[in-house]
Amino acid sequence: MRVHRSGTTLAGAALAALALLAPLATSAGAAQDPAAAGTPPRGSASMGMGVLAHDGRGTAPGGVSAQAVQTEGVDVSSHQGNVAWSTLWNSGVRWAYVKATEGTYYKNTSFTQQYTGSYNVGMIRGSYHFATPDTASGTAQADYFVDNGGGWSKDGRTLPGVLDIEWNPYGATCYGKTQAGMVTWIRDFVNRYKARTGRDPVIYTATSWWTQCTGNSSAFSSVNPLWIARYASTVGELPAGWQYYTMWQYTSTGPTVGDHNHFNGDLSRVQALANG
Repeated sequence: MRVHRSGTTLAGAALAALALLAPLATSAGAAQDPAAAGTPPRGSASMGMGVLAHDGRGTAPGGVSAQAVQTEGVDVSSHQGNVAWSTLWNSGVRWAYVKATEGTYYKNTSFTQQYTGSYNVGMIRGSYHFATPDTASGTAQADYFVDNGGGWSKDGRTLPGVLDIEWNPYGATCYGKTQAGMVTWIRDFVNRYKARTGRDPVIYTATSWWTQCTGNSSAFSSVNPLWIARYASTVGELPAGWQYYTMWQYTSTGPTVGDHNHFNGDLSRVQALANG
């Protein structure tokens, strides 16, 4: 009887220990699940947030190519909050793009300070839309963008809007679309934007994403200026059809705000793009 009671006691203790460990194992497993832990909240995306993870960083970022003269610019979102525009101006930055919207569900909470602040120090500025092709049509997102800070006016200081189309931070890289479907979505956006504003939007992308998700389409190269993302000493291969870039996001670790860019030409070329 004594042996039987001891065996029963040991078995019960073992079961109790397993019961205590089970929720810990479940919790640890959940914490290690990228889908559970690594997805940022909707609205938090910003221009170039996927570049380092997918394309990496080359050596000596900030080199120039194409034209000898490049004009420095920056891009910002709500992550930067109130931006020190005077500091950037004094460092030589002459143009800026500000995130206005994402999908049809998010507006940049720092938009007014960033958009008017850059203008007030003398910069030529514009706004961009972070595309989420899995949440609404290209037409609907272009309307949302224009209605919430993405418009254009011929005042010589306002750049055309930008379609930021890149890696999906919230799920499947190509937003669940086929290459043909993605090209159609982009076409719907750019056509609607032009219908609303009279301007062809700039397309911001990275060559590797564009190749994977559009099949390296050349459908937009004759009309839409290219803003290319590559953190390296040279801009590298461009997406099909584009013979040159208009803007180049060359680093995410520049002074004051992080994302710094070259405009492919002097300030008069930036003004020409603003004037249409």
